[in-house]
Amino acid sequence: MATKKKIAKKTTRKTATKERYVLVTTEFRGVFAGYAKDTDGDVIRLRAARNCIYWPTSNKGFLGLADMGPQEGACIGPPADIELRKITCVAEVSEAAKARWEASPWK
Repeated sequence: MATKKKIAKKTTRKTATKERYVLVTTEFRGVFAGYAKDTDGDVIRLRAARNCIYWPTSNKGFLGLADMGPQEGACIGPPADIELRKITCVAEVSEAAKARWEASPWK
């Protein structure tokens, strides 16, 4: 009697990947935060991305934007769906920082 082999269902990276909130920097000193499904490759697409034009020294560098979010005095642009190229860093953003990014008005 022949037995049937079970074929493992393949999951692709795209179907298994959920959106996550990340901070992305570019070669041209751009600092952005937004929702990404895939952060591999030469192009990263961000949904509802916001650009940090200026951050104060209390942020302790750009990684402080990922850890604690924009502090008082930061200049954050409005959200837009974008594609970024020439990526230099992708950092996970904490939940507290995400809330601050999303609430930051332009000042």
